[in-house]
Amino acid sequence: MTVTQRRGRKIMMTPDELDEFLAGERTCRVATVSTDGAPHVSALWFAWDGTSLWLYSVVRSRRWADLRRDPRVAVVVDSGEEYDQLQGVELSGTVEFVGEIPRTGELCAELDAPEALFARKNFGIEEMPYDGRHAWLRLTPDKIVSWDFRKLGSL
Repeated sequence: MTVTQRRGRKIMMTPDELDEFLAGERTCRVATVSTDGAPHVSALWFAWDGTSLWLYSVVRSRRWADLRRDPRVAVVVDSGEEYDQLQGVELSGTVEFVGEIPRTGELCAELDAPEALFARKNFGIEEMPYDGRHAWLRLTPDKIVSWDFRKLGSL
């Protein structure tokens, strides 16, 4: 995974800042490539485990169909309203499909940690609820670019 960036090094997040930011934010925007080559962007909740971004997606969605055909993805997580408060992370790479599709709760040790993170973060509960409509995507990014414009005041 590449965490360095050529431009904006003065405002990039440290690894600890990146982990704290991704652990605290809830919504990301997922960009996929449609069959005709057009980009498709959709919002989704996520969990970050310090290495991978875990996305819990509806399996009967354009996003899912796009990723089944072409698993390359770019994801943006950002926050801030005023210019000097903007923060964000772009993660890109190839997703992996993890667990049964759709997820119904079959034992899958690989999903124990991300499901616990996701359930606590997004639902405030300890165990993941399953609806038989969603399944897991794991993005272990090839590239990460971050920005924290709050650092501009100290430059």
